[in-house]
Amino acid sequence: MKILVLISRIFVGVLFIISGLIKLNDPLGFSYKLQEYFSVDVLNMPFLEPYALGISVFVVVFEVILGVFLLIGYKPKFTIWSLLAMIVFFTFLTFYSAYFDKVKDCGCFGDALKLTPWESFTKDLVLLLLILVLFFGRKYVNPIFKTLTLSVVALLSFIFCLWFGYHVLMHLPTIDFRAYKIGNNIKEGMDTPEDAPKPVLEYTWTFRVNGKEQVIVTDGSYPSIEGEFVGVDTKVIKEGYMPPIVDFSIESEDEDLTDTFLNEEHLILVISYSLETIESGGVVKLKALQERALNNGYNIIGLTASGPETKKIISDAYDIDFEWYLCDEKALKTVVRSNPGVLKLHKGTIKQKVHWNDIEDLDF
Repeated sequence: MKILVLISRIFVGVLFIISGLIKLNDPLGFSYKLQEYFSVDVLNMPFLEPYALGISVFVVVFEVILGVFLLIGYKPKFTIWSLLAMIVFFTFLTFYSAYFDKVKDCGCFGDALKLTPWESFTKDLVLLLLILVLFFGRKYVNPIFKTLTLSVVALLSFIFCLWFGYHVLMHLPTIDFRAYKIGNNIKEGMDTPEDAPKPVLEYTWTFRVNGKEQVIVTDGSYPSIEGEFVGVDTKVIKEGYMPPIVDFSIESEDEDLTDTFLNEEHLILVISYSLETIESGGVVKLKALQERALNNGYNIIGLTASGPETKKIISDAYDIDFEWYLCDEKALKTVVRSNPGVLKLHKGTIKQKVHWNDIEDLDF
């Protein structure tokens, strides 16, 4: 039992720290995932959506702290009870998502590692078993330092988590795991290679033969059967290749201009998924950014999911002359974790990406 507790302690502690730090690196991204869980179609708790960011920060900081507490043996009773409560809740959540096919990715490891709902549930089941080992063998979870050192390490861990969370919220994630990271080409990210794996489909055909229904399953070919066709159902057996970028576009009211702009050599792209909620401190910097961009030979455009009326209101209020184009809100939230955020592009390749707090750091 003592050996089992030691193995469980190390595995659970390290995994909680890694998982927590990955999400703490991008608390906005985790808050978007929480909003998805809180939506009417999933848990039907929309009243929590406005508080998703606060809940996100609290959960990921608590996750890291519990991992640290477990490894150093600080307040073992509180730590193990907290771990048990947290994993029971997440196991229920991942099972609910998987069984009812509600959320395609749990967000357990942010954008660093995508897990299917059933993979997430399996992972939580393993963690639940390991935490139960810790629960029943908690007398073997002893401190590895003296009391003063334990308190100092615990306090420093908490301070670091708060600082790191604040830092990435005021700037951008320290490590970008998304398809829009600096150095990636957006056009290439949308392409599907010719030799890419195709999806494997199963077709279930229904015919009426001599007054009775007959079902035939094929891989797509039309069955050779004499009878009246009733219907066909399609099931995906194996997913095919999915490009890293699938929903990015630059559109006017009547035209898709994605290729046109992604072929420009010098382009500044201002991203605001919602002009209704754009940060006032960021939007006031856009006038100066526009002047710098034009003076240095760059074209500058905006990309938003907001409608024409809001675009006009923002442009008039802040004396902005560049054009705002349309893109899906979810895609824009993925491009940059800032509202507004700014990208510098060269023929579709992301050369620089900044939070609105760091607009002055853009190089021209």
